[in-house]
Amino acid sequence: MKQGNDVAIRKRTQIANANKTMFIWIAIASALVGSALVVSIFMAQKLIYNEKVLAEKQNTVSTLEHNNSVVKELEDQVRVLDTNVALSSVKANEQDQALQVILDALPSEPNSFAFGSSLQNKLLVGIDGLSIESLQVDPIVGVETLASDDAAAPAEGDAAGNEITFQFQVKGSLDAFKQVLVNLERSIRTVQVTSVRIEIQGTPQMTVRGKVFYEPAKTIELQDKKVPR
Repeated sequence: MKQGNDVAIRKRTQIANANKTMFIWIAIASALVGSALVVSIFMAQKLIYNEKVLAEKQNTVSTLEHNNSVVKELEDQVRVLDTNVALSSVKANEQDQALQVILDALPSEPNSFAFGSSLQNKLLVGIDGLSIESLQVDPIVGVETLASDDAAAPAEGDAAGNEITFQFQVKGSLDAFKQVLVNLERSIRTVQVTSVRIEIQGTPQMTVRGKVFYEPAKTIELQDKKVPR
């Protein structure tokens, strides 16, 4: 009877040891599977991120290749403009290049005071019987003057903010008024007349309102781009 009990005890001990060993191996296998899964997820995320980086680099390379491919065409166009007879005929100074006319027509800075001086000393002078009664050129708020609470500074790239408005009033003959409009049309700087009012009571009087334009200079620079994960 005692021998039978010993055999039963040994069997139970062997079964317990076997269960313990199996549990340990199952735990080790689960840990290995979990670690492999974590590593696989990390590698997949790394692969996806690297693909994003390579795509951005390829976009940069494509942009640079396109820019390089059009350089010669741009240089040819500039050379053609520099020999343009029409541009050369309206140069402000004989020593200037023809391209300077384009820069003068659409300057990079508003400089409303210079335009006012041009109106007063060039476009509205030398006309028989014409007298200037009033002249007003509005400076750009936030650029040439401090921005007020009621008038915000124009945003960069805002086309409406790249306009300088003006108005003037002159007296003279109708022929003189016609010459004023011709002078505005022939101005190197593009002048857009928005309204013309002529009053003929006593000495004829003309009020002109309009606007001129400028285009802020563009800055080209290389920038670093952070690719989000």
